[in-house]
Amino acid sequence: QVQFVESGGGLVTPGGSLRLSCAASGRRLGLYVVGWYRQAPGLERELVGTITSVGSTYYVDSVKGRFTISRDNVKNVVYLQMNSLKPEDTAVYFCNVPSWGFSSWGQGTQVIVSS
Repeated sequence: QVQFVESGGGLVTPGGSLRLSCAASGRRLGLYVVGWYRQAPGLERELVGTITSVGSTYYVDSVKGRFTISRDNVKNVVYLQMNSLKPEDTAVYFCNVPSWGFSSWGQGTQVIVSS
């Protein structure tokens, strides 16, 4: 069974930046659309953005222009660069591959944006 491992979260002040990483043990990510998701306290998990196998990206409006998804298929890693962070970006961030059916989720990585 695939295991997703997210890392790179932390505490950052508003306006700061973080880069999150997503790795998947047991399967190669390179051929698939990979999505980043987040879940804020008391809210449902939501999509942040996606990246296709050839690097095309999609972002939800709330992060457009601030977040960038990229991938390194050699390292089997997908990144989420987050700039100009806002308190409302506080959440646990997850990655997943939609075509794999969301049967497995990683622990996520906590991002806290606070002064």
